[in-house]
Amino acid sequence: MHLEEGRVIKAYNSFFYVQTEGELVTCKLRGKFKKTRKSQGVVPGDRVMIGRLPDGTGVVEEQLPRASLLRRPAVANVTQVMLTFAAAQPDLHPLLLNRFLVLAEWSGLPHIQICVNKVDLYDGDIVSLLDIYEQAGYPVLRVSAKKKQGLAELQRALAGETTVFAGPSGVGKSSLLNALDEGLSLATGQVSDKIKRGRHTTRVAELLPYEQGFIVDTPGFSAMELGEIPLENLAGYFPEFRPYLGQCRFTPCSHTHEPDCGIKEALAEAKLSSERYDAYRTIYKEIQEAQEVKRKKEYK
Repeated sequence: MHLEEGRVIKAYNSFFYVQTEGELVTCKLRGKFKKTRKSQGVVPGDRVMIGRLPDGTGVVEEQLPRASLLRRPAVANVTQVMLTFAAAQPDLHPLLLNRFLVLAEWSGLPHIQICVNKVDLYDGDIVSLLDIYEQAGYPVLRVSAKKKQGLAELQRALAGETTVFAGPSGVGKSSLLNALDEGLSLATGQVSDKIKRGRHTTRVAELLPYEQGFIVDTPGFSAMELGEIPLENLAGYFPEFRPYLGQCRFTPCSHTHEPDCGIKEALAEAKLSSERYDAYRTIYKEIQEAQEVKRKKEYK
Protein backbone atom coordinates (compact mmCIF):
# COMPACT_ATOMS: atom_id res chain seq x y z
CA MET A 1 0.00 0.00 0.00
CA HIS A 2 1.31 3.47 -0.90
CA LEU A 3 1.67 5.64 2.23
CA GLU A 4 1.39 9.43 2.42
CA GLU A 5 2.89 11.63 5.12
CA GLY A 6 0.62 14.07 6.92
CA ARG A 7 0.04 15.88 10.18
CA VAL A 8 -2.84 15.30 12.55
CA ILE A 9 -4.73 18.60 12.66
CA LYS A 10 -7.46 17.46 15.00
CA ALA A 11 -8.68 14.31 16.73
CA TYR A 12 -12.29 13.78 17.77
CA ASN A 13 -13.92 10.59 19.03
CA SER A 14 -12.18 7.89 17.03
CA PHE A 15 -11.52 10.07 13.96
CA PHE A 16 -8.21 11.74 13.11
CA TYR A 17 -8.12 14.59 10.60
CA VAL A 18 -4.78 14.45 8.78
CA GLN A 19 -3.49 17.28 6.60
CA THR A 20 -1.51 15.84 3.68
CA GLU A 21 0.12 17.90 0.95
CA GLY A 22 -3.12 18.06 -0.96
CA GLU A 23 -6.08 17.73 1.39
CA LEU A 24 -7.56 17.04 4.81
CA VAL A 25 -8.18 13.29 5.13
CA THR A 26 -10.51 11.67 7.66
CA CYS A 27 -8.65 8.71 9.17
CA LYS A 28 -9.04 5.85 11.61
CA LEU A 29 -6.21 4.27 13.60
CA ARG A 30 -4.72 0.84 13.29
CA GLY A 31 -5.31 -1.04 16.55
CA LYS A 32 -1.62 -0.89 17.53
CA PHE A 33 -1.89 2.88 18.09
CA LYS A 34 -4.68 2.77 20.65
CA LYS A 35 -4.08 4.91 23.73
CA THR A 36 -2.87 3.00 26.78
CA ARG A 37 -1.98 3.97 30.35
CA LYS A 38 1.67 4.28 29.30
CA SER A 39 1.17 6.00 25.96
CA GLN A 40 -0.74 9.09 24.81
CA GLY A 41 -1.43 7.33 21.50
CA VAL A 42 -1.71 9.51 18.39
CA VAL A 43 -2.48 13.16 19.25
CA PRO A 44 -2.94 16.44 17.33
CA GLY A 45 0.38 17.67 15.97
CA ASP A 46 1.72 14.16 15.36
CA ARG A 47 3.32 13.46 11.98
CA VAL A 48 1.96 10.21 10.61
CA MET A 49 1.98 7.97 7.54
CA ILE A 50 -1.47 7.09 6.22
CA GLY A 51 -2.81 4.63 3.68
CA ARG A 52 -5.89 5.43 1.60
CA LEU A 53 -9.06 3.35 1.43
CA PRO A 54 -11.20 3.12 -1.75
CA ASP A 55 -13.74 5.60 -0.33
CA GLY A 56 -11.06 8.31 0.07
CA THR A 57 -10.74 8.01 3.85
CA GLY A 58 -7.49 6.87 5.41
CA VAL A 59 -5.88 4.64 8.02
CA VAL A 60 -3.00 5.81 10.21
CA GLU A 61 -0.33 3.14 9.59
CA GLU A 62 2.73 4.74 11.21
CA GLN A 63 3.46 7.40 13.83
CA LEU A 64 6.67 9.35 13.15
CA PRO A 65 9.05 10.37 15.98
CA ARG A 66 8.07 13.44 18.02
CA ALA A 67 10.26 16.46 18.71
CA SER A 68 8.13 17.51 21.72
CA LEU A 69 4.90 16.75 23.54
CA LEU A 70 2.77 19.25 25.42
CA ARG A 71 1.20 17.21 28.21
CA ARG A 72 -2.00 19.16 28.99
CA PRO A 73 -3.74 18.97 26.54
CA ALA A 74 -1.68 16.48 24.56
CA VAL A 75 -0.28 18.16 21.42
CA ALA A 76 2.83 16.84 19.67
CA ASN A 77 5.65 18.72 17.92
CA VAL A 78 4.81 22.07 19.47
CA THR A 79 7.75 24.48 19.15
CA GLN A 80 6.37 27.31 21.26
CA VAL A 81 3.75 28.19 23.85
CA MET A 82 2.25 31.67 24.04
CA LEU A 83 0.85 32.06 27.56
CA THR A 84 -1.92 34.60 27.11
CA PHE A 85 -3.23 36.69 29.98
CA ALA A 86 -5.08 40.00 30.27
CA ALA A 87 -3.58 43.12 31.84
CA ALA A 88 -7.07 43.85 33.23
CA GLN A 89 -10.66 42.55 33.02
CA PRO A 90 -9.88 39.92 34.29
CA ASP A 91 -6.92 41.04 36.38
CA LEU A 92 -3.72 39.07 35.94
CA HIS A 93 -3.33 36.26 38.49
CA PRO A 94 0.44 35.72 39.11
CA LEU A 95 0.08 32.26 40.69
CA LEU A 96 -1.94 31.01 37.71
CA LEU A 97 0.71 32.39 35.34
CA ASN A 98 3.39 30.58 37.34
CA ARG A 99 1.47 27.31 37.13
CA PHE A 100 1.29 27.68 33.34
CA LEU A 101 5.01 28.42 33.17
CA VAL A 102 5.83 25.31 35.20
CA LEU A 103 3.57 23.21 32.97
CA ALA A 104 5.31 24.53 29.85
CA GLU A 105 8.79 23.94 31.33
CA TRP A 106 7.80 20.43 32.43
CA SER A 107 6.60 19.69 28.89
CA GLY A 108 10.06 20.64 27.58
CA LEU A 109 8.82 23.15 25.00
CA PRO A 110 11.66 24.92 23.15
CA HIS A 111 10.19 28.45 23.39
CA ILE A 112 7.97 29.90 26.11
CA GLN A 113 6.60 33.42 25.70
CA ILE A 114 4.09 35.51 27.64
CA CYS A 115 1.52 37.64 25.82
CA VAL A 116 -0.37 40.27 27.83
CA ASN A 117 -3.54 41.40 26.06
CA LYS A 118 -5.83 44.36 26.91
CA VAL A 119 -2.91 46.68 27.79
CA ASP A 120 -5.21 49.57 26.83
CA LEU A 121 -7.27 48.83 29.98
CA TYR A 122 -4.28 48.78 32.37
CA ASP A 123 -3.95 51.77 34.75
CA GLY A 124 -0.33 51.23 35.87
CA ASP A 125 3.03 51.30 34.11
CA ILE A 126 2.64 48.67 31.39
CA VAL A 127 6.41 48.43 30.77
CA SER A 128 7.07 47.22 34.33
CA LEU A 129 4.13 44.79 34.25
CA LEU A 130 5.65 41.28 34.39
CA ASP A 131 9.21 42.63 34.20
CA ILE A 132 10.29 40.00 36.76
CA TYR A 133 9.34 37.34 34.19
CA GLU A 134 11.47 39.03 31.55
CA GLN A 135 14.34 39.00 34.06
CA ALA A 136 13.72 35.26 34.48
CA GLY A 137 14.24 34.85 30.72
CA TYR A 138 10.68 34.85 29.34
CA PRO A 139 9.91 37.28 26.48
CA VAL A 140 6.81 39.36 27.33
CA LEU A 141 4.67 40.76 24.50
CA ARG A 142 2.33 43.59 25.54
CA VAL A 143 -0.56 43.86 23.10
CA SER A 144 -4.11 45.06 22.59
CA ALA A 145 -6.33 43.19 20.16
CA LYS A 146 -8.90 45.98 20.37
CA LYS A 147 -6.44 48.82 19.65
CA LYS A 148 -4.29 46.72 17.25
CA GLN A 149 -1.30 47.43 19.47
CA GLY A 150 1.83 45.20 19.41
CA LEU A 151 0.35 42.85 16.80
CA ALA A 152 3.28 43.11 14.35
CA GLU A 153 5.65 41.91 17.07
CA LEU A 154 3.28 39.05 17.94
CA GLN A 155 3.02 38.11 14.26
CA ARG A 156 6.82 37.93 13.98
CA ALA A 157 6.96 35.72 17.09
CA LEU A 158 4.47 33.26 15.55
CA ALA A 159 5.97 32.98 12.05
CA GLY A 160 7.20 29.49 11.23
CA GLU A 161 6.40 28.10 14.70
CA THR A 162 3.80 25.64 15.94
CA THR A 163 2.44 27.76 18.76
CA VAL A 164 -0.01 26.79 21.47
CA PHE A 165 -2.07 29.72 22.75
CA ALA A 166 -2.80 28.95 26.37
CA GLY A 167 -4.36 30.86 29.21
CA PRO A 168 -7.49 31.34 31.30
CA SER A 169 -10.84 32.21 29.77
CA GLY A 170 -11.81 35.82 29.22
CA VAL A 171 -8.34 37.10 28.34
CA GLY A 172 -9.23 37.64 24.68
CA LYS A 173 -7.45 34.77 22.89
CA SER A 174 -10.17 34.61 20.21
CA SER A 175 -10.05 38.40 19.73
CA LEU A 176 -6.28 38.18 19.34
CA LEU A 177 -6.55 35.45 16.70
CA ASN A 178 -9.15 37.49 14.81
CA ALA A 179 -7.00 40.62 15.06
CA LEU A 180 -4.00 38.72 13.66
CA ASP A 181 -5.95 37.21 10.78
CA GLU A 182 -9.70 36.92 10.35
CA GLY A 183 -9.02 33.79 8.31
CA LEU A 184 -8.05 31.98 11.51
CA SER A 185 -11.62 32.00 12.73
CA LEU A 186 -12.72 30.99 9.23
CA ALA A 187 -10.27 28.06 9.38
CA THR A 188 -11.68 26.79 12.68
CA GLY A 189 -15.16 27.01 11.19
CA GLN A 190 -14.14 25.00 8.14
CA VAL A 191 -12.56 22.19 10.14
CA SER A 192 -15.46 22.12 12.59
CA ASP A 193 -17.95 22.06 9.74
CA LYS A 194 -16.12 19.11 8.16
CA ILE A 195 -16.54 17.07 11.34
CA LYS A 196 -20.05 18.46 11.97
CA ARG A 197 -19.04 19.83 15.34
CA GLY A 198 -19.71 23.33 16.69
CA ARG A 199 -16.59 25.33 17.52
CA HIS A 200 -17.79 26.40 20.97
CA THR A 201 -18.76 22.91 22.04
CA THR A 202 -15.45 21.27 21.17
CA ARG A 203 -12.94 20.44 23.86
CA VAL A 204 -10.05 19.28 21.71
CA ALA A 205 -6.88 20.88 20.39
CA GLU A 206 -6.91 22.01 16.76
CA LEU A 207 -4.00 23.14 14.53
CA LEU A 208 -4.67 26.19 12.35
CA PRO A 209 -2.21 27.02 9.51
CA TYR A 210 -0.63 30.46 10.01
CA GLU A 211 2.48 32.21 8.61
CA GLN A 212 4.32 29.03 7.48
CA GLY A 213 3.51 27.43 10.82
CA PHE A 214 0.49 26.57 12.95
CA ILE A 215 -1.46 28.11 15.78
CA VAL A 216 -2.92 25.55 18.17
CA ASP A 217 -6.27 26.49 19.63
CA THR A 218 -6.77 24.70 22.95
CA PRO A 219 -10.17 25.20 24.62
CA GLY A 220 -10.14 24.15 28.27
CA PHE A 221 -6.36 24.40 28.64
CA SER A 222 -6.64 26.04 32.07
CA ALA A 223 -7.79 22.78 33.71
CA MET A 224 -4.26 21.80 34.70
CA GLU A 225 -2.93 18.99 36.86
CA LEU A 226 0.66 19.35 38.06
CA GLY A 227 0.55 16.48 40.55
CA GLU A 228 2.63 14.21 38.29
CA ILE A 229 5.70 16.47 38.46
CA PRO A 230 8.51 14.97 40.56
CA LEU A 231 9.02 17.35 43.50
CA GLU A 232 12.80 17.22 43.19
CA ASN A 233 12.55 18.55 39.61
CA LEU A 234 10.30 21.55 40.35
CA ALA A 235 13.03 24.10 41.14
CA GLY A 236 14.63 23.37 37.76
CA TYR A 237 11.43 24.55 36.08
CA PHE A 238 12.15 28.07 37.37
CA PRO A 239 14.96 29.09 34.96
CA GLU A 240 16.37 31.83 37.21
CA PHE A 241 16.75 29.29 40.05
CA ARG A 242 19.05 27.03 38.01
CA PRO A 243 22.36 28.86 38.69
CA TYR A 244 21.81 28.29 42.43
CA LEU A 245 20.91 24.59 42.29
CA GLY A 246 23.70 22.48 43.74
CA GLN A 247 24.72 25.26 46.14
CA CYS A 248 22.74 23.78 49.04
CA ARG A 249 24.10 21.97 52.10
CA PHE A 250 21.55 19.16 51.76
CA THR A 251 20.89 16.89 48.78
CA PRO A 252 18.09 16.70 47.92
CA CYS A 253 16.97 20.15 49.11
CA SER A 254 13.36 21.29 48.87
CA HIS A 255 14.47 24.96 49.04
CA THR A 256 11.61 25.63 51.47
CA HIS A 257 12.89 25.15 55.04
CA GLU A 258 16.45 23.82 54.98
CA PRO A 259 19.39 25.93 56.24
CA ASP A 260 22.29 26.87 53.92
CA CYS A 261 20.10 26.70 50.81
CA GLY A 262 21.52 28.36 47.68
CA ILE A 263 18.10 29.48 46.44
CA LYS A 264 17.05 30.95 49.81
CA GLU A 265 20.39 32.79 50.05
CA ALA A 266 19.93 34.21 46.53
CA LEU A 267 16.44 35.33 47.58
CA ALA A 268 17.82 37.04 50.72
CA GLU A 269 20.33 38.88 48.52
CA ALA A 270 17.47 40.03 46.20
CA LYS A 271 18.92 38.05 43.30
CA LEU A 272 15.58 36.26 42.95
CA SER A 273 12.02 37.62 42.90
CA SER A 274 9.98 37.01 46.05
CA GLU A 275 6.84 36.68 43.89
CA ARG A 276 8.44 33.84 41.94
CA TYR A 277 9.79 32.17 45.09
CA ASP A 278 6.39 32.39 46.82
CA ALA A 279 4.82 30.79 43.73
CA TYR A 280 7.45 28.02 43.87
CA ARG A 281 6.60 27.26 47.49
CA THR A 282 2.85 27.25 46.81
CA ILE A 283 3.19 24.95 43.80
CA TYR A 284 5.59 22.70 45.76
CA LYS A 285 2.95 22.33 48.48
CA GLU A 286 0.18 21.66 45.92
CA ILE A 287 2.22 18.89 44.28
CA GLN A 288 3.15 17.45 47.68
CA GLU A 289 -0.50 17.30 48.75
CA ALA A 290 -1.65 15.82 45.42
CA GLN A 291 0.98 13.09 45.62
CA GLU A 292 0.08 12.33 49.25
CA VAL A 293 -3.60 11.90 48.28
CA LYS A 294 -2.55 9.59 45.43
CA ARG A 295 -0.35 7.49 47.74
CA LYS A 296 -3.20 7.07 50.24
CA LYS A 297 -5.54 5.91 47.47
CA GLU A 298 -2.97 3.41 46.22
CA TYR A 299 -2.33 2.16 49.78
CA LYS A 300 -6.02 1.41 50.23
